[in-house]
Amino acid sequence: MYHYFEGLVIREGTMGIPAESVEELFKDGGWSRHTPDWQKEKFTLIFENSTWAYTVWDDEKMIGMVRVISDQIMAANIMDLVVQSDYRGKGIGQKLVELCVQKLPHGDWFAHTSANNFSFYEKCGFEVKDLSQEGTCSYYGYIQARKDGHR
Repeated sequence: MYHYFEGLVIREGTMGIPAESVEELFKDGGWSRHTPDWQKEKFTLIFENSTWAYTVWDDEKMIGMVRVISDQIMAANIMDLVVQSDYRGKGIGQKLVELCVQKLPHGDWFAHTSANNFSFYEKCGFEVKDLSQEGTCSYYGYIQARKDGHR
């Protein structure tokens, strides 16, 4: 399935994600430096073993991605969300989080991240309860479901 955002194409799916594109995003995001050739397939396998994923493309260049692990009933975890530095601040990350939450709108969502990303997740509707518990932002879908009259 495809979505369109600000002239970019967002592809939904976990198969066929090019390892070299993921590696470039990880390098740009400061998540990896040098990956030995024998380990590069992990950049494809992390997607194949995920529940949901979205990749963002500017023509043939992958400039953003998010992948999710979920039971598809009650809870989901955003594992990796990264947008290439030249494209940050344009709403791409927020769009990716929005698409993720739409997959399980009344479920509980978690994002394990560094403290410098807490404000981003708060903009996306997630809650940071205690900044000393570095790493976890949460979005409780059941609270929104109650507000919407579904529970």
